[in-house]
Amino acid sequence: MWERTLQDLIRGLRANKNDEAKFIAQAMDEIRKEIKSKDMELKAAAVMKLTYLDMLGYDMNWASFHVIEVMSSSKIHLKTVGYLAAAQSFHEDTDVLMLTTNLLKKDLSSTPADVAVTLNGLSHFVTHDLARDLSPEVIAMLNHSRPHIRKRAVAALYRICEKYPSALPQGIIRLQERLDDSDSGVVTAAVNVLCELARRNPQDYLPLAPQLFHLLTTSSNNWMLIKLVKLFGSLSPHEPRLVKKLQPPITDLISSTSAISLLYECVHTCITGNMLQGTSGLSLARTCVSKLAAFLQDADQNLKYIALLAMVKIVPTHPHLMAEHQDVILAIVDDDDISIRMRALDLVNRNNLQSIIQQLLSHLVQPQTSVPSAIQSLSQHVVPSVPTKTPSAPSQSPAYRLILSQRIISMCSGSTYDNVTDFEWYLSVLVDLTYISNVNIGVQIRDQLIDVVGRVRAVRAYAVKLMVKLLSDETLLLHAGGPGSCSEVLWAAAWICGEYCSELLAPEELLPYLLRSDIVNLDPDTVAVYLQAANKIFGYWATEAAQQWSDDLLDKVRAVVDSMMEQMEGFVSSPHIEVQERAANILQLFTFIKHDLATHRPRSDAVADISSFTDLDSSSMYTGPSFPKSLYLIHPLCSAYELNPVAAAAQASVPIPEGLDLDAWIVPSMQAPLYDEDEGGGGGGEVTMVGGKKTKKSKKGKEKESTGRAKSKGTKKRKEDEGNEVLIPQEEPETPEDRAERERRKAERLERMRDDPYYITDDQPPKPATDDIDSIPVVRLDELTPPTTKVEPRLFALKSSSARSTPLRFVVEKDGEMPSGAIPTPPQSQSAPITRQQTPNLFERISTPPPILPSFQQYEVPDDEPRASTPKPIKVTRARKKGATTGKKKRTAKAEQTE
Repeated sequence: MWERTLQDLIRGLRANKNDEAKFIAQAMDEIRKEIKSKDMELKAAAVMKLTYLDMLGYDMNWASFHVIEVMSSSKIHLKTVGYLAAAQSFHEDTDVLMLTTNLLKKDLSSTPADVAVTLNGLSHFVTHDLARDLSPEVIAMLNHSRPHIRKRAVAALYRICEKYPSALPQGIIRLQERLDDSDSGVVTAAVNVLCELARRNPQDYLPLAPQLFHLLTTSSNNWMLIKLVKLFGSLSPHEPRLVKKLQPPITDLISSTSAISLLYECVHTCITGNMLQGTSGLSLARTCVSKLAAFLQDADQNLKYIALLAMVKIVPTHPHLMAEHQDVILAIVDDDDISIRMRALDLVNRNNLQSIIQQLLSHLVQPQTSVPSAIQSLSQHVVPSVPTKTPSAPSQSPAYRLILSQRIISMCSGSTYDNVTDFEWYLSVLVDLTYISNVNIGVQIRDQLIDVVGRVRAVRAYAVKLMVKLLSDETLLLHAGGPGSCSEVLWAAAWICGEYCSELLAPEELLPYLLRSDIVNLDPDTVAVYLQAANKIFGYWATEAAQQWSDDLLDKVRAVVDSMMEQMEGFVSSPHIEVQERAANILQLFTFIKHDLATHRPRSDAVADISSFTDLDSSSMYTGPSFPKSLYLIHPLCSAYELNPVAAAAQASVPIPEGLDLDAWIVPSMQAPLYDEDEGGGGGGEVTMVGGKKTKKSKKGKEKESTGRAKSKGTKKRKEDEGNEVLIPQEEPETPEDRAERERRKAERLERMRDDPYYITDDQPPKPATDDIDSIPVVRLDELTPPTTKVEPRLFALKSSSARSTPLRFVVEKDGEMPSGAIPTPPQSQSAPITRQQTPNLFERISTPPPILPSFQQYEVPDDEPRASTPKPIKVTRARKKGATTGKKKRTAKAEQTE
């Protein structure tokens, strides 16, 4: 009979691409017949074909027992096929794995070829039970006479320790011996396993440091050196002496090696191992940065990316070294690869922030438009000029523009603006983003404008000037509501101009821009802020006019009031409740002001009236103010308190007053029902409190009948003088069922009346009108400052508009304002001392941790130690016992080592 081989199966798959499923089904039928054959060669061929189909995604779990049959073959080429199929298809849930324990033990004690095949397969399908039963045999294989067996046993030991952590103490002792093995492959495998184990729990492997250091200084195998450097990177944070000991060999490797992978691992270990700190680490840090800068100039994009990853970790500790390679970093910002460009933005610091932001803004500008410079817009401040470079055409997709705009804001605002030295420049950048981002970033820009102006007092005047320009720009209103219009910035512009209008020289000239009819196209929240800002600006301007009052200003004030009332009437009918309410309130205030202005008489007219009745000096007899009193009406309402940034922990730090129960009801319920019946069989009713009297609601119909069946006994009636009938129930114990029913009805009633404002009651008596008269705020008009002369106002000019010869000193209020009487909460420490309990453990599934190895001998590190000499490794000799080791012998050997 002719059987199909694996080669025939592959040829058939290639020839039947159009009908592959049918061919696979036919082949599976053949394999099911062949795998049941008693001929082991034929069975192994069927398992080999089935393994190939399993690699293509077809299930072969149904043939697990036949795989074990092939594994038990005495012929090495058939046994290899069986172990290959087991490694490909077996997993922890495979039922037949429990049958392989004796087979594996037998193969581990067989010929070297069988041992090698068994160790390879065991590494793939080992389970907890197999690791527990086979760990003594695998550990014994570490002393095998053949190097390739020892190397496979070292690799298999890692998988066994991962599944069965109790084998780790004995396994580490054998691994330590393999570090001195005569075969370099075995040593490399041992170092690799130790590197993986030490990443989980580094403290347990500190005793191996002398041997590992000897290998680091004597080995020339780049692969093993990479693993050793990684291993020391895990150990050095837990042993400070290693840092100084490792600096000379690591420096030599960085300076001499030509292997890029080894060079990067050395640099990465220096960063993660705290080797760049102090005076001794400065030269090493400079060497690392120079090597990474060379990577950035390489044509390989992968080298650029990993160099940026490493440099990001050096920036916090050595920013001055990054400044030496600023040109290289700026060139990376214009790289064609978007991932490299975005990664380069993490290298921002105080020294290169403005240069990098300027280049990023140039990426956002459309090719057909000119590049708006945030630096050039500062006409009154000196900023070092930055040479602009024509960038390569970056992606103009909305996703990239959104990410880039967000990164610009996050780079500047990180750590409460630590990298920003010139906040006027930053405000100009935010305004530039408003015009050139073309993405929905307006909310973030709005929040940044409010936050910066609130925290930095010195920048408020310049901020008001920029915001006035935004409010007077017709293009923002024209495109408001469109995609990428950033119209939310107008919210911040109106708020800033209203809150800090005292910085303007002629604030009344801004009122027409805040109340024009075009603002109805804006978001309702923005329109509401517009109205409130107009109210604040008028209040401030009216106060200033009162302090410098002259009779000539009366007509101007009347004209402004009439204009504002006319424009405000259009917003009273707004469909948005917030806009409507603010407009109505403001209109009522202006109605009062208009009436006061209409009844105001100039001082000259009042003096003339007094002189007509007396011959005395009328000017001295007139004591009233020369200005309308209503000019002081609005400004005190908006300027009573200064708005300051609030600390993050302010709300949590407010102490709870004594006697305040936050879980108690604010208004106690007074509508508890009281059910009773008439004695004479009349309808029952519900008694409620209405106007301080108890009234009875009668029940009718079926409800009356059903209630009458449960009529209370002993209910009395009495009539008062007025004739009001009052129900007085007799006191009787309430059953649990009645209490539950009452609570249920009460909960339902409170749920119905929760949002009903007519049921809000207050049992506290009203305070007399004569109490605490002195606490009522009064605006004093008799102590007015003398009028001051003003310079002719200029459109949108600031009060302090003189040119500055020196830059402003910006102070950022980072902490924020805390409420009076607050209890400050202690800040939580960011870093805690490293303890054994905090270190992540690889073997968390066992209840007891592996025993700690004996600590290695302390060694002194002289400052003038020559680099040429290599310290001798510390040899650890132990008595070896032949044969299988029982648990009692293990404990005895451990006790001897401890002694």
